[in-house]
Amino acid sequence: MSTPNNAFLDEINAALEWWDAAGVDFDFTDDATAWFHSGASDGGGQTNSHADTKHANAQDGPKNHATGNAKKETSPAVTRQNLLGDTPPNTLDEFHQFWLEAPGLDAIGPRGRVPPRGPANTELMVLVIDPEQGDTTHLLSGPQGQLLQKMLKAMRIDEERVYIASAMPRHTPMADTENLAAGGLDDVLRHHIALAAPKRLVAFGAGLVPLLGTDVSNAETSLRENNQAVALPPILMSKGLESL
Repeated sequence: MSTPNNAFLDEINAALEWWDAAGVDFDFTDDATAWFHSGASDGGGQTNSHADTKHANAQDGPKNHATGNAKKETSPAVTRQNLLGDTPPNTLDEFHQFWLEAPGLDAIGPRGRVPPRGPANTELMVLVIDPEQGDTTHLLSGPQGQLLQKMLKAMRIDEERVYIASAMPRHTPMADTENLAAGGLDDVLRHHIALAAPKRLVAFGAGLVPLLGTDVSNAETSLRENNQAVALPPILMSKGLESL
């Protein structure tokens, strides 16, 4: 018969006591689950513990924080705007100037925006949601750009012959792309893609789906056939470079 490792048991109990003292005594998923039961059982096997009371309160109380039945807050209606204006840019060079100067593309204004890079009519266009933090005049100048360089090198694709762009003009963490698309930024992105005219498009980031204006998750839907005014090239969707 093996001897219990009392030192190991003491470490486990100490860790559990630490979390209990910190007030973290429940694992909240779809239903509250008590981690600790400190009361003695009565004849019917029921515990009269403080943990049971907290468990019941967690189940019976408001569910907007602790459970999976959270009440989702609805965003106020977004007013759609014609961000391209009455005279949209007709060439990629004109779009680059528009991208850096048009006042309505973000809440901050033109200062500090990051331009796309690369030639038009390429075999491949790479699209990300927003520039990296720290980008100034060169899009994807940090770790994400380094990863992209290695990916292109592994695929034997010259980076100088790839058009690299972002759907937003500046670094915007946790961007609400659904609201941005509803506000008209999807038209700007689709116009941008049309002027760049790539043969294929790789889109890094699930948040790009509403901005692209088509359900790329539906395998039965051709990305070339939709009811939008601007048709898209074949698209490969991927996780964001920051996730990869």
